[in-house]
Amino acid sequence: LQGVVFGMSSRGRDGKGGGELWELFRLFTKLGFVAFGGPAAHVAMMREEVVTRRGWMGDQAFLDLNGATNLIPGPNSTELAIHIGRERAGWRGLVVAGTCFIVPAVLIVLAFAALYARYGQTPAGQNLLYGITPVVIAIVAQALWGLLKTAIKGWLTGAVGAVALALYLFASVPEIPLLFGAAVLVFVAENVRRRWWSGASSVAPPVGLPVGLLALQIPAALGGLGSLFFSFLKIGSVLFGSGYVLLAFLRSEFVGPGMLTEQQLVDAVAVGQVTPGPVFTTATFIGYLLEGVPGAALATLGIFLPAFVFVALTGPFIPRLRRSPTLSSLLDGVNVASLALMAGVTWQLGQRVVVDPFAALIGVAALVLLVRFRVSSVWLVIGGGAAGLAV
Repeated sequence: LQGVVFGMSSRGRDGKGGGELWELFRLFTKLGFVAFGGPAAHVAMMREEVVTRRGWMGDQAFLDLNGATNLIPGPNSTELAIHIGRERAGWRGLVVAGTCFIVPAVLIVLAFAALYARYGQTPAGQNLLYGITPVVIAIVAQALWGLLKTAIKGWLTGAVGAVALALYLFASVPEIPLLFGAAVLVFVAENVRRRWWSGASSVAPPVGLPVGLLALQIPAALGGLGSLFFSFLKIGSVLFGSGYVLLAFLRSEFVGPGMLTEQQLVDAVAVGQVTPGPVFTTATFIGYLLEGVPGAALATLGIFLPAFVFVALTGPFIPRLRRSPTLSSLLDGVNVASLALMAGVTWQLGQRVVVDPFAALIGVAALVLLVRFRVSSVWLVIGGGAAGLAV
């Protein structure tokens, strides 16, 4: 990674390419260490850093990249980081941004896994989370407010977003039907309105899901490390949705054959959720339990590698998708449904974590500092954790 960042031939660190890579290196390494709260919070933090503070892109471009991550398998917030890196500095930026966002979380989870394997219990993080989670709620709420003004383009997208939110909260409709349903609904409605229905009906949504990987079978002759790598490669290639969907895949892949116990699986997911960065670092924890450090490295590589491939393949088509009068409505539908899901997750999380007046005070204070004084979300997360420990 150091070679990618600084090996820019004659341009070096001070040249255009090297300077952009160094900025990506610093930003996503920082986020990799402090991005608590799951994908919704990660998106909010990236929006704060990339759109508001640095001005690398506008809200519409950011929304399009975020919406595009929902059209391909893999960890959405990690793929958003990879997309941002690609937009900023090409394929080198793609590698730097994604790797720097993943590696800090992997190292932290690996340390927890070693402690767990030695002492047989999950590290406690409740005191930190007591103060951090209300801050995360405030960060997401502030980002949602800013993004909604761009995503809602009229009564149609507003209505679709409201229906998606209601279905998610009150009918427990899964994420994937909501995202693709909203995309198709806005696509059809907009093109009927433009009287393009005859041509639009033959255009299919650009969903990158390689059939070959869906049919991937792990050869029985592979050893433990090879089988572990291909198990996580398969999961990373076909998994849409949140960390809770990941839990179902992991249970089928590892608990069913007797490789892990139910308790070990729950502990692994818990560590992935309480540490910063992608929840998919649960793979690191499981890999370590099964095959030590080599297993942790291969499991991590397997589950995250498809995200880099999918972003590299689909990234060049996103601007064309937005410029197309016919197909841009697909992104509009995905964008508004994505924000509806973020709002739903924020509401559900807020109900669980704002358990007393002091937690509510932390959240309100964080929101005021964000909106009124533009304090960095990084410092707010650190301050919230310190407040939780103090209480």
